[in-house]
Amino acid sequence: MTRETGPSIAVIGAGAWGTALANAAAAAGCRVMLWARDGDQLAAMQHDRTNQSRLPGVRLHDTVMPEASLQAAVFGVQAVLLVVPAQTVAEMAKALQPVLPKGVPVVICAKGIDRVSGCFMSEVVEQAMPGVPVMVLSGPSFAQDVGLGLPTAVVLAGRDEAACKALAETLSSPRFRVYHSTDMRGVEIGGAAKNVLAIAAGIVSGRGLGESARAALTARGFAELLRFSQAFGGRPETLMGLSGLGDLVLTCASDKSRNFAFGLALGRGASVEQASGGKLAEGALTAAVLVRMARSKGIDMPIAEAVNAVLEGRSGIDEAVAGLMARPLKAEH
Repeated sequence: MTRETGPSIAVIGAGAWGTALANAAAAAGCRVMLWARDGDQLAAMQHDRTNQSRLPGVRLHDTVMPEASLQAAVFGVQAVLLVVPAQTVAEMAKALQPVLPKGVPVVICAKGIDRVSGCFMSEVVEQAMPGVPVMVLSGPSFAQDVGLGLPTAVVLAGRDEAACKALAETLSSPRFRVYHSTDMRGVEIGGAAKNVLAIAAGIVSGRGLGESARAALTARGFAELLRFSQAFGGRPETLMGLSGLGDLVLTCASDKSRNFAFGLALGRGASVEQASGGKLAEGALTAAVLVRMARSKGIDMPIAEAVNAVLEGRSGIDEAVAGLMARPLKAEH
């Protein structure tokens, strides 16, 4: 298929991020099938060409076609972007398995770890869809920015470097740059772990502890992220890039991040239930499994431990902050 006629891409999941990625792919010259589970949402997108309930103020690109049928959405496509919450990736992959044409890559766009199995998202999809080529898309990106066509850079990782490079080029445009990597594990760890650390940064801001404290927490949190990634096979240079440091800096500094906003509300005194505001904060679902996995490898992650203790009601916020500040002084490395 030539560039003039446009490659076909399926985006599975019409939340804010799925809608934004559909627009980004369309802006790169792709024809996009955007699958939505919710019938009312689908009808609104088809009629108004907007996804007002998930991504207000963003009009769907002309070549984005909302679709109700999963089979129709993936028919004849060159790649599938799986853009559903991390804890529903397994369910969606199982639904895709019987209808996805052989050899079509599945690009995981969720940032998390399966809280039941402790599996990374790539492992979840590979177990549900044996033999499918799997890739991971991650990096510093807010749905609203991408949906509006503001400049953004992300990274696409997969084991097949040539295939990954080709798809990165297909999805790239002057306003949406897609770099490529073969370090799939490092990329997905960066995306998952930074959500937990962003909650901590939000708590610090919500408690009024100052910008200096938030900067220190972000830096020490990055050290935790590095230790975790290296223990599970990620490359240090990957974590220094877009999907690690880049994404961490973004989500630890803006209430556009659901995880930061969740922590901000906690820091201001809201309960865990109140802080969510009915919106998904992936870090709240990832914290416990991240800590469990770190302990299994003997990895020291005090900030992630403190966040998890607060979420599980085993520690108050002031107690958690005091505990972190009382840790032994040692050389920084």
